Amino acid sequence: MMLNLIDKIGNWNPQLFRELKGRLKVFNIVIAVGLSLLGQLGTFIYQFADYPGAKYSMSGTYCNLAPGYRERLNILSQLITQVQQKINTYSGQPNFDKVKLQALKTQLASFQTEQTNINRNLYETYCPTAQINFTLWWRDHWEYIFLTLTVVFVFILLVAGTYLLINNLAQEERRGTLNFLRLTPQSEMSILIGKMLGVPIVIYLIVFAALPLHLLSGLSAKIALSHILIFDILLVGCCAFFYSYALLFGLISRWFSGFQPWLASGAVLLFLFTTFNLASYSSDSINTATWLRILSPFDMMGYLFSNVFRKYGDRSLDELQFFYLPLGKSLVGLLALHLFNYSVGIYWAWQALQRRFRNPETAVLSKGQSYFFVGCCQFIFWGFTLQYANNSCYPYYGRNCYYDVNHQIGENLVLLILFNVALVFALMIVLSPHRQQIQDWSRYSYYEVSNQQKFWRSSWLKDGIWGEKSPSLIAIAINLLIIVTPVVIWIIIAPALNFRNSNALGWMNEIGRMKAVLSVALFVSMAMIYAAILQTMLMLKNPQRGIWGVGTMALVMFLPPAILGLCSIYPENYPSVWLFSTFPWAGVKDSATITVFMSLLAELMVLGLLNFHLNKQIKLAGESASKALLAGR
Repeated sequence: MMLNLIDKIGNWNPQLFRELKGRLKVFNIVIAVGLSLLGQLGTFIYQFADYPGAKYSMSGTYCNLAPGYRERLNILSQLITQVQQKINTYSGQPNFDKVKLQALKTQLASFQTEQTNINRNLYETYCPTAQINFTLWWRDHWEYIFLTLTVVFVFILLVAGTYLLINNLAQEERRGTLNFLRLTPQSEMSILIGKMLGVPIVIYLIVFAALPLHLLSGLSAKIALSHILIFDILLVGCCAFFYSYALLFGLISRWFSGFQPWLASGAVLLFLFTTFNLASYSSDSINTATWLRILSPFDMMGYLFSNVFRKYGDRSLDELQFFYLPLGKSLVGLLALHLFNYSVGIYWAWQALQRRFRNPETAVLSKGQSYFFVGCCQFIFWGFTLQYANNSCYPYYGRNCYYDVNHQIGENLVLLILFNVALVFALMIVLSPHRQQIQDWSRYSYYEVSNQQKFWRSSWLKDGIWGEKSPSLIAIAINLLIIVTPVVIWIIIAPALNFRNSNALGWMNEIGRMKAVLSVALFVSMAMIYAAILQTMLMLKNPQRGIWGVGTMALVMFLPPAILGLCSIYPENYPSVWLFSTFPWAGVKDSATITVFMSLLAELMVLGLLNFHLNKQIKLAGESASKALLAGR
């Protein structure tokens, strides 16, 4: 029966058949199932150390007598306090009363004796077996098993699965079998789905063998079946997301020489630990970074199974919105938002996988795809930024709070900047072609725009926007325009969004909207300068030009601000210097408008010189390649 099933799988997906055939050996199956059963048994037995037996303390959670004793202790504590206050009253003038004082002291001694006896019974005696709530203990025991298995599933599927997928691609690359797969008539999607389903099959067996106990323990702990199924669906989507990017990382990281599986699985492990701690101690979900946080399943786990983090009554995800849509108000809405977040990431991962699998030297995304990718990123960023909450309490914190959209955007502006700086940095690396590609483009496609042909209809411009091998500067400029457009629109219309007061726009009122727009222009010009530097470095003949280019760009971007900070050259004291850094808006506040404008002109001049030098290099490369080709003839 198993052989027939595998044969049917082979007809549907030959790559999956290949992976299963190589891994579903009897020894592997026995080891996987055995490890799973052993882990389940250990989890089941572990909590029996706390089994409430004959020597179970009266103060224990499961002793039915404990609540009554504690309630009586609270009452006695209040009575003792009251009697002591009366004793103090009748002990001095003018209310001194010896008879009442003696009666109160007798009453106090009686209460204290009773308190001592109850404490002795509560903490020094054992609970009668008949008074132990075994039903509650078993419910908590099943819940402990369920939550333990749930957390283990997340870590083993994501960390171990990521490691196995990347390690498999690295092994196939070393053996040369990956090139053989590239030549097969199977589609890229068929091959990679086969790997995604087949390579971690041992991990799947370990999890599948534990699913019956997982379901049984959840139902025995009175956890709703719908919550269990929703989390299972979420975990499948989470695995698809992480596995897609694991495959992509495996295809683009050949130069790590076998270290990439450890690097990627370590990064996933660090991400899971970080989000686990955030889910344990932080419940803020009304910010731009929520898209990153909900890539981990732990927040949803805490929402569905509140005891996992012992955060009783915490329903922070209830307030989660996306462009003001209150998706957190229902389980279906929350699940849909998580799956949408995963789906966007999975879609772009597979766009890159389909490009990269057949041609390992091509860019991860084409220029045309990058525009839509950046647009999707801005949609996600701004969707989680624009959430309704009573965030402004001016002038008194915590009183008369109301929603202020400018305050909401201003609070998240730093996160928007950080995410977009990282996005631009990645796009520069992805879209910038190397020397050989530019040589090919220069030899066959590059020529000066003639006077008779309009610039916007020229082949040169079309290649700059859409071409695979043309320099990346025009594409980077378009992507920067997509990124800054929402920010500029907000800066322009922000005053019209203030219905209560202008406190949320204090920083913009200080610098003015003109300087705010100029600071955005400074950021764009500096980013274009970095892109030109990277593209120039990639024109080197050095075989390590990629590393040199990325290293140089990183140094130019991040070293000057670091040096300025170390040398105590702060923006408020030397604003003009900061105008030429990666973070020009730091110096805008204390600079005159004309100074900011002149800084922008200076940066544009530097950009023009870099472009002139780059174009000269491209022409020389194309001419030398053409001469070599003619000489070869």
